[in-house]
Amino acid sequence: MTRALVIVDVQNDYFDGGSMALVGMEAAADNCGRLLESFRASGEPLFHIQHLATRPGATFFVPDTPGCEINARVKPHDDETLVVKHFPSAFRETALHQQLQSAGVDELVICGAMTHMCIDTTVRAAFDLGYKCRLVDDACATRDLVFDQRQVAAADVQAAFMAALGMPFAQISSTAQLLQAS
Repeated sequence: MTRALVIVDVQNDYFDGGSMALVGMEAAADNCGRLLESFRASGEPLFHIQHLATRPGATFFVPDTPGCEINARVKPHDDETLVVKHFPSAFRETALHQQLQSAGVDELVICGAMTHMCIDTTVRAAFDLGYKCRLVDDACATRDLVFDQRQVAAADVQAAFMAALGMPFAQISSTAQLLQAS
């Protein structure tokens, strides 16, 4: 089995001071960085995903702004693959699937943001395409949401999405568990 790391949308707008700050993004990005360093050291394939907003009125990930830039903790090297997307799924209207196939990848380690949006849709799409997925829960971040006039805390959003994705879409693990198993 050939596995690859997929780092989704660890971009400046998701950090404090950005247009869409997430709860726990600093810690999640640090864990993404640990995973990235491990994959770089092992020589395993890795893919950076960057979301650029194209819909009118977008308030974050606006092209040519500092907020759309990939955060320094996980900045791609020049020889690493960068996939630009315009939708929540990293697979929709991108070459990611073809690039993974060309690299012989059949297992994905997925991390990044936002858990309830881009991580969710990317994991489900990967599963539908036949990939074995490992989702690293402490290397993902989300935000508080509101539903039916109720505030849903980010920790509860995170737990609910990890529980939902845990079967059958992905094996859920922490950064430490994944690095220890490598």
